[in-house]
Amino acid sequence: MSRLTILIKGELQRLNKYHVTTVSFIVAVLWFLLLFFIDDLDILKMMLPFVIMVDATMMSIIFIGAVMFFEKTESTFSTMLVTPVTNKELILSKAIANTIHNLFSSLLIILVFFIVKGVDVNWFFIIIALVLSIFFHSLLGFVFSFHSKDFTSMLVNVMIYTFLFTIPSALNFFGFVFKGEVWEHILLIAPTQSAIKLIEVGFGAPIEVKSIIGFLVLLLGSVFGFLYYVLPKFKEYAVRQSGV
Repeated sequence: MSRLTILIKGELQRLNKYHVTTVSFIVAVLWFLLLFFIDDLDILKMMLPFVIMVDATMMSIIFIGAVMFFEKTESTFSTMLVTPVTNKELILSKAIANTIHNLFSSLLIILVFFIVKGVDVNWFFIIIALVLSIFFHSLLGFVFSFHSKDFTSMLVNVMIYTFLFTIPSALNFFGFVFKGEVWEHILLIAPTQSAIKLIEVGFGAPIEVKSIIGFLVLLLGSVFGFLYYVLPKFKEYAVRQSGV
């Protein structure tokens, strides 16, 4: 068994230890209750992709932040620095474990509505959309952790991110403000907009230029963000937290 596989297994156990899994299950139940009593199937089909986007993006950031700050309080970073594992393996194990964890949570919600309400789902595309969205925002969780003094300040930063990126995407999605195809393409600079356009394909929307752009934004953002920001900053963060 490779070191990365062992680390991923350990991170999944850590998520359970810190009750992140429990919180994720409670959130999934709340999303289910929010949507289940919508009788109009057209409204449900519009709301479900948006709810899944929020679950896959915002919750991914918060869960990574929670794990990072729990580790900070337990002073585990000094131990991590003297282990034979690399920083790359440590980051990837957390991001992949969070992706697996959140993917399971989101797919559980979708599966229920697929069975109970008969919502059309392209499982291949929805899994690709969720994996990319969750992994990218898991890496973003590292960025917020690097620049936050505590978990409360990280939540404030997440709220700022929501106002800057998620709310404009929501206003466009529901047709309140930023209406039209032009704004749909402009807002693709926001990762949440890219995520929702990919998730819509998973629920039967046609593959268009905007969904391809969204795919590239999340894919390239994950690769370059990992290599050129998260990885270089992680060692500096770990050293600072360990007091070395």
